[in-house]
Amino acid sequence: MSAHSHQKLHSKLSAAGLLITLGIIYGDIGTSPLYVMKEIIGEGIISKDLILGGLSCIFWTLTLQTTLKYVIITLSADNHGEGGIFALYALVKRTKIQWLIVPAIIGGSALLADGIITPPISVSSAVEGLRIFKPDIPTVPIVIGILFVLFMIQQFGTKLVGKFFAPMMLVWFSMLGVLGIIQLTQNLEVFNALNPYYAYHLLTSNVSGHGFFVLGAVFLCTTGAEALYSDMGHCGRKNIRISWIFVKITLILNYFGQGAYLLLHNGKTLSELGHSNPNPFYLMMPEWFQPIGIVIATLAAVIASQALISGSFTLINEAVRLNFWPKIKINFPTDVKGQLYIPSINWLLFLGCVGIVLHFEESSNMSHAYGLAIILCMIMTTILLNYYLIMKRVKWYFIAPLILIYLTIEFSFLAANITKFMDGGYVTLFIAIFLIGVMSTWFLAKKISKNYTKIVKIDTYKKVLAELSVDLSIPKYATHLVYMTNSSRTDEIEEKVMYSILQKRPKRADIYWFIHVNILNEPYKKEYKVSEVIKDDIYRIDFYLGFREPTKINLMFKEVIKDMVKNGEVDITSRYESLNKNNILGDFKFVLSAKFLSNDSDLTFFESIVMNTYFFMKRFSLTEQNGFGLDSSSVKVEQFPMVLHPPEIIDMRRIYSHNHTNSI
Repeated sequence: MSAHSHQKLHSKLSAAGLLITLGIIYGDIGTSPLYVMKEIIGEGIISKDLILGGLSCIFWTLTLQTTLKYVIITLSADNHGEGGIFALYALVKRTKIQWLIVPAIIGGSALLADGIITPPISVSSAVEGLRIFKPDIPTVPIVIGILFVLFMIQQFGTKLVGKFFAPMMLVWFSMLGVLGIIQLTQNLEVFNALNPYYAYHLLTSNVSGHGFFVLGAVFLCTTGAEALYSDMGHCGRKNIRISWIFVKITLILNYFGQGAYLLLHNGKTLSELGHSNPNPFYLMMPEWFQPIGIVIATLAAVIASQALISGSFTLINEAVRLNFWPKIKINFPTDVKGQLYIPSINWLLFLGCVGIVLHFEESSNMSHAYGLAIILCMIMTTILLNYYLIMKRVKWYFIAPLILIYLTIEFSFLAANITKFMDGGYVTLFIAIFLIGVMSTWFLAKKISKNYTKIVKIDTYKKVLAELSVDLSIPKYATHLVYMTNSSRTDEIEEKVMYSILQKRPKRADIYWFIHVNILNEPYKKEYKVSEVIKDDIYRIDFYLGFREPTKINLMFKEVIKDMVKNGEVDITSRYESLNKNNILGDFKFVLSAKFLSNDSDLTFFESIVMNTYFFMKRFSLTEQNGFGLDSSSVKVEQFPMVLHPPEIIDMRRIYSHNHTNSI
């Protein structure tokens, strides 16, 4: 798919685009009616103040937080059509403000951590509807079975998933709207909740038994907003904005419908409504429709999980490109840009989800833990958004109140969610802290490693390389010898590359190639530049790749060579006389260096922890060879000691033997 057609996806509105958007983007936020009202009421008594106050909080949260902040403002902060906190960080990185990496890493880790609890809570809430018919049904095995199927189908890509999911989600949202309207016809009083006074009254009084802390339950209605932003690359901004109008209307209708139903039972508790599963979402359905409703809700809950799974793949892929995460295998199951599958992350997420289901068992227990990490992610997005708006030269008198309002709203949600820590919120926070540890260690280790990499001028070695190339006393190592280099300047190279060619068994070759890969801040670009250092002896190729492009250096390098041969810039036929006569192509050999921490390194305590953890994680990551997509048959990996803080010159004194001094 070309950059132009990719751009079209983001500017084009189409019925198919809108439908696929429903299938991929809104799962998480779209299934929140399954548990939000149930959590707001909890075990308390249904009262008019509680219902109207709760609905008012939901309406204004969806309006201010989801619609205004995410759908209108944040979706504008796209990096060539890609969204998510790392895409936003890649944009604001240009401001050269170093500490912005902190909110990026915290936000990305928090979103991934909450991604582990979204599938279990959505699927459990839906499956528990079966208790209406069979109160003692064991839901845990059913939930785990459904999750297994969901993670199993990820490898086929969101194109296939979207085709099946989209019509299903259209049915789901239509059902939400219709169920809401049926209840609303019996009681229009709930529309008073549009007045924000009811929200204010609920939060400042003790109507619900937890006053201000009811925000912890209200927040669940907007938890999918961050995933919505992460998934922007799958569907495009316009499709999301237009389809959100329909989604928001059906959500509001359903919430208000649940409110209208509950107002008819003023003064009771949910458990008094005579069902084994006191969930207002199912209670307001006509009895004959409940089995159908449960099936549709379960399918919608499976789809809800999809939004966060595909969002997690996007996040990890961007983290790898930004040097926040070890290199891992990334598959591109379809030819559609923005769609990828990461096997290791897929199955790690699955194991995490199973762990959550076994630990909490009930959806009501999970909701106690849900939301604490995601609000941290939202706060971090707001901080990065502030710098994005400054970068875009938006007037300060617009930015200041806007950011202040959102930080106030989000810190209020955080304060209300803190109470969830002991109820299970610690699970997602510990996962987030672990992920922050992985990302920070990888980033810092790369930085330390870069600081201690010695760079030399190629000019110094031009003469010796040209002479080595024709020195017949040294056996030829390869016709073409290729080195990957991290040096960003074309006239420089790492000292270890020169050491490998000249000293670590001198390597004679007819042509030396140095390849450098630049990962750009934009997602989709494939460009290269060739620099001739010595005609017919040394060439350097610089690849400029978008952060979503797979680094298939083997294939790309072949294309470059083909192009250079066509233009008569290089002759790649073998220099061996017999082979040259018969136009046989020369062999290409890649030399990669694998670093290990030298015992001569004099590390500080902090550096020692970072570097040892880094080398431990490196064992589980993709090798350089696989990361660059190189053929194993033509690759030689050399071990290089990495010396940090080399020891001072050791002052030693020679002692001569007695005989030696006498002879003098």
